[in-house]
Amino acid sequence: MEEQRLFQIGEVAKMFHVSAGSLRHYEQMGLLRPEVIDQETGYRYYGIRQFEVLNTIRYLRVLDMPLKQIADYLQNRDINRIEEKLLKQKEIVQRKRRELEAIERKIDHRLQCLRDAQNSELDKIQLLPLPSCRLVWIPDSLKPGSYLDLEYSIRRLEVHQKESFVFLGKVGVGISCENLLAGRFDQYDLVFLVLDDEDEYEGKVEEQPAGLCVAVRFRGSHKEAPENYQKLKEYMLSHQLQISGFSREITMIDYGITRDTDKFVTEIRIPVKTNRNGSNGEP
Repeated sequence: MEEQRLFQIGEVAKMFHVSAGSLRHYEQMGLLRPEVIDQETGYRYYGIRQFEVLNTIRYLRVLDMPLKQIADYLQNRDINRIEEKLLKQKEIVQRKRRELEAIERKIDHRLQCLRDAQNSELDKIQLLPLPSCRLVWIPDSLKPGSYLDLEYSIRRLEVHQKESFVFLGKVGVGISCENLLAGRFDQYDLVFLVLDDEDEYEGKVEEQPAGLCVAVRFRGSHKEAPENYQKLKEYMLSHQLQISGFSREITMIDYGITRDTDKFVTEIRIPVKTNRNGSNGEP
């Protein structure tokens, strides 16, 4: 009779589109025990009764339910219990969906920034709108010779975070108003992180208002920045613009993207005001 027929592990694996290794793992966890185990050969044989259990396991795994939760249900089958587990699993799926949507937006932001950097008009100083943003910064006196010199400062930004941040393309260095005015362009005073809308940061976050900035993009990295700061300063003097905040310098294309240094692109933005009576800003 069919209900008494036994099937080898390979046959069952093929019928249910699972691996023999998965079936052995289910056995080890107590989810699915074979009908018969040949004591001499160790061969495992499954009957029709195991098919119903395996089908339930496969269904719940499609719903991404953990094996421990499935084992608990199989040992305590009950309508209320399965309803409770399904509702809980639905909440998990909804949370994962929100997380994936946030990741998708991050990918879109990164693609947009990368395409923007590749299409940069280099060595041209411009007066541009400065969008509002959420920003985190820490004071840090540093003189980076390479991208590795920023690593310690970056780690300081994530010390108190519940989850590790992805900093790619969002970390920059800045020079204070005081040092910009004094023409000291060879050392930085702070490291900052620009947050995306979906980022949650544990710590002080500043809302930077929209405004104006003078900006330039150039081929190279932080080592090539001082000469570009000098050009920006001369531009501000000739156009009667006043510095209103710390500079924001970000290498848009760097070692995180390519090892070809000839393709590096760095942008410097300095917030400015046309009103000479305005504040010089902080830090």
